[in-house]
Amino acid sequence: MAISQNLTLKQGQSLVMTPQLQQAIKLLQLSNVELSEYIERELEKNPLLERDDSNADARGPSETASSDTPVKEGAEATSAVGDAGSEAVAAGAELAPLDDGAAAVSEIDDNWQGRDDTADAQVGASVAFENWGSGGSRSFDGGEDFDLENRLTSEESLRDRIVSQVNIELDDPSDRMIAFTLMENLDEAGYLRIDLDQIAERMDCSLSHVEGVLRHLQGFEPTGIFARDLKECLTLQLAELRVLDGPMMGLLDNLELLASGDLNKLVKVCRVSQETLVERVRLLRSVDPKPASKFNVDAAQVVTPDVLLRPNPAGGWIVELNPDNLPRVLVNNTYSGMVTGGKLRKEDRDYLNEQMQTANWLVKALHQRAQTIMKVASTIVERQELFFTKGVQYLKPLILRDISEAVDIHESTVSRATTNKYISTPRGMFELKYFFTASIAASGDGEAHSAEAVRHRIKALVDAEQANAILSDDTIVDLLREDGVDIARRTVAKYREALRIPSSVKRRRLKAMA
Repeated sequence: MAISQNLTLKQGQSLVMTPQLQQAIKLLQLSNVELSEYIERELEKNPLLERDDSNADARGPSETASSDTPVKEGAEATSAVGDAGSEAVAAGAELAPLDDGAAAVSEIDDNWQGRDDTADAQVGASVAFENWGSGGSRSFDGGEDFDLENRLTSEESLRDRIVSQVNIELDDPSDRMIAFTLMENLDEAGYLRIDLDQIAERMDCSLSHVEGVLRHLQGFEPTGIFARDLKECLTLQLAELRVLDGPMMGLLDNLELLASGDLNKLVKVCRVSQETLVERVRLLRSVDPKPASKFNVDAAQVVTPDVLLRPNPAGGWIVELNPDNLPRVLVNNTYSGMVTGGKLRKEDRDYLNEQMQTANWLVKALHQRAQTIMKVASTIVERQELFFTKGVQYLKPLILRDISEAVDIHESTVSRATTNKYISTPRGMFELKYFFTASIAASGDGEAHSAEAVRHRIKALVDAEQANAILSDDTIVDLLREDGVDIARRTVAKYREALRIPSSVKRRRLKAMA
């Protein structure tokens, strides 16, 4: 076969994502924290970008007009909010600045006064008095480094509590070493999750020595720590309360029956009356199965809203972007003119042109991101207005396509604009994704019901039931159908399990022991 070369011409269409389009898509799906980090990296890389440190309270009239537009006016209100918001972001002047703590840090560094080293020389009577004072400066002079509020609000960790007790109760260095090794193997609930044989082998000591130290540690506060399982944890606490009698031991030996709520079997196993058993169950529930959990409470991650919603005194709702979350970045045209005005090499000029293009595209992408989020949030508020005025039971079915058709953007764009974006409302903080729920048909000719509203209704019915009138799934189906919800029994069971509500049989047993 002969090999030859041919030149052909074909015409076709293909979708190409430019780097600028990829950047806009990336910025839209970022949360406010991720966006701030991304802007910081861009500010470090691009010399033509700068943070706008002008007064955040100085806002143009266009933003005020857009913020005060009531949502209930419909599409015109949404369009007004979006257009005014786009002008504001395009100008780049009223975007909220990122927190700049450099000046504050510099001021602290300049005003810092070191510790008074002469205090140690003045206090020579006893080593035990070395740390007297405010903790930071060893003095009571009330200096700038003395912060009584911080000292009072600091929380003691579980490690600090155990170490302080070990230093007081254990004198032998080997016992302390074993105690600290056991402490390092506690989980978040305070349980010991390691075999004692491993500790003995690691510390090169006898198993009886480790067991003796463990028995000593199990008497520390909070009572129940260093237990190896749930039964031992509960036993330690009940023994301290002096209620560890025969029926209570029977309960501890049959925790699986207690979890299932099988009261009749427990009465037979413990050989007591039902009244006595119920009293023991109440005592058992009064102790803490996770004694160390209160020492492991992490600081709550504060969610900063991207959108703010408040009622308009004239009627409707006021929807606005949170100015504290909008990064205020500008293109430094003055610096660009100074640099390009001189003689530059070709590679330097190409670099500056590239950075200028990148900076302009970034400002444009931020404007487009803010405009899209504003339009989507305004449309969601308009569709779910009854939720904000009357409650979750009035939440309407909503899907991405409904918003995309109203705003005239793609469904994937709506998904990116609502992921990890939060709105602050009079009813609390919600992720924008929360308002998208499935639809459940109505039993008559009425409007469909939101799945979230139906789940809320099921939970309300179960919470209101009496111990002598437990609602079965079939009964819940009948009650919902009376309210106009056409729902199947399997759907009720699925929603009940998703809400972590036990079955009617288990609820009857649990309420009988309550």
